[in-house]
Amino acid sequence: TVAAFDTFRFVIKGSLAGAAVYMAYDQGLLGSGTQGAEALRKAQAALPPAIQEWTSYLGWEVRAVQLPATPKFDFSPSDSWNKGVQTVMSALSVAPTRACEYTVEGWKYMKDLVK
Repeated sequence: TVAAFDTFRFVIKGSLAGAAVYMAYDQGLLGSGTQGAEALRKAQAALPPAIQEWTSYLGWEVRAVQLPATPKFDFSPSDSWNKGVQTVMSALSVAPTRACEYTVEGWKYMKDLVK
């Protein structure tokens, strides 16, 4: 029975993970930076109506609760992605030169220790 329970838990967790990946793909989060930015705009537009719907479903009165305003994001996934790619490529382009410099410094340090 323990093995069956562990298998059942594994299937449930795998299903949830698969559903999360599918939803991210379906909403465009795994696509290009432009698709990700569009998905973020859609989420920002859908969040306030969703909060309103849930509060009315739960029986809360929004006027009495005074939910905070949804935050405004000034964030561009495509710009962040491009900046990250540029940083990585810059580091990779100077890596051979830096490796040579560090090797020379290391040999000098070892020679000074041996003297």
